[in-house]
Amino acid sequence: MKITEFLSPDAVIGSLAATTKKGVLEELCKPLAQRNPQLSVDRLREVLEDREKLGSTGIGEGVAIPHGKLPGLNQLTGTFGRSLAGVDFDAIDGKPTHLFFALFAPENSAGIHLKALARISRLFKNANLRQAIMKAQDEREIFRLIAEEDAKY
Repeated sequence: MKITEFLSPDAVIGSLAATTKKGVLEELCKPLAQRNPQLSVDRLREVLEDREKLGSTGIGEGVAIPHGKLPGLNQLTGTFGRSLAGVDFDAIDGKPTHLFFALFAPENSAGIHLKALARISRLFKNANLRQAIMKAQDEREIFRLIAEEDAKY
């Protein structure tokens, strides 16, 4: 499974405007709602917020992977956002979070959901990739960096 199977270039946000956890979650949901009229931003955000109540998905090193399962969704889908300023996301290392990968999975998809989370986590452990994304000029370059790194595995 490749990240480009569930992340498309139009689902990359190069500069998140939000400055709060709730705002980031909402902003990450907008590209998916625009592409899928049956999905509302509010419903998508609720799914992510419900998961955050179990514990922060801020995994540290400036990365968060908010995720959840959504009834009625027929395939894995995701969005990526970058905050140049950083957001307090209750990350495990207590540092601001800059890179956000939101993942939505069909309700009955434990295996593929977990594989996708592991792949994203492995990819973003690479400090060089994180630094390159922070320096990227635009969404196209961010997507290209993710795709190129993903192709190595």
